[in-house]
This record gives sequence, C-alpha cells and structure tokens, in this order.
Amino acid sequence: MSDGARPAGAPTGGAGPDQDVSTLSFEEALAELERIVRSLEGGQQKLEQAILAYERGTALRRHCEAKLMEVEGRVAAIVESGGTVTLRATD
Repeated sequence: MSDGARPAGAPTGGAGPDQDVSTLSFEEALAELERIVRSLEGGQQKLEQAILAYERGTALRRHCEAKLMEVEGRVAAIVESGGTVTLRATD
C-alpha cells in the first residue's frame, strides 16, 4: 500500500498480532490496543476477524492494567519511603 496504510492488525515494528501479550512493554501493548480499537470502530472487518481482534484487545487491556498496577506499587513504595529512591525487590 503506497499511502502508508496497512491492514488492520498488521505489525508495526515491535508488537504484532501474533506476539505473546506477556512479552510486550506497556507502550507496545497500548499502541496495539489503540490500533485494534480504531479498526473495530471502523467496522470494516469481517465478523470472525472482529471477534479475534476483540479477544486480542481484551488480553492487551488486561496486560496494560497489570503493568500499571505494578508501576503504581513501585511509585507508592517510593512515596512511602519519604521520596528517597531505594532499590528493592518488587515481588
């Protein structure tokens, strides 16, 4: 496609529709989720493709929420220590 457009769900660098969600960074997962949402809102996918995209989007949303909760815990630990940054295990 010469205009720079790509098919819905096509990979754009680091994250692709076949890549395991758990291996994605927050930013990669969020970018893919945004592409899926735009594609679904466009309404141009066949039903089966839309269902698969919705399922992938749900997994991406959960992954992003988990990443945010992890970071929130780390930020809370910094705040609780009086703003002093210290290294400690997050598990």
